Amino acid sequence: MKIIIINGPNLNLLGKREPEVYGDETFENYFNFLKEKFPTIELEYYQSNIEGELINALQNVGFSYNGIILNAAAYTHTSIGIGDAVKAITTPVIEVHISNTFAREEFRHQSFISPNAKGVILGFGLKSYELALQSFLLQ
Repeated sequence: MKIIIINGPNLNLLGKREPEVYGDETFENYFNFLKEKFPTIELEYYQSNIEGELINALQNVGFSYNGIILNAAAYTHTSIGIGDAVKAITTPVIEVHISNTFAREEFRHQSFISPNAKGVILGFGLKSYELALQSFLLQ
């Protein structure tokens, strides 16, 4: 099974950025934990702060991977293009958020990704990614 985690803007700052919201662990450390916990999954990771690069990444893997875990971060609420890319591909996408976006500012309550995602997991901190991985194993 081949799954990629695609993270959007500012998630490269995990461990430094707003630890009260996002925790104090870097994503790279957490990703290593996931690879160890799920050794049977071929797991990849991609992060970009640039909307078009996220769309390119989705299109590059969206017809050949078994799953995509997407945390588009702030682009979730603003990018029709990322939402359209998720709709255009055949690989199932799980939308993930570290924080509970519905407990935050109102503009974060809308997602352009959710209508085309297989599912949405939010509010469980970094464990949201682990839950998404587990959902692919249940297929």
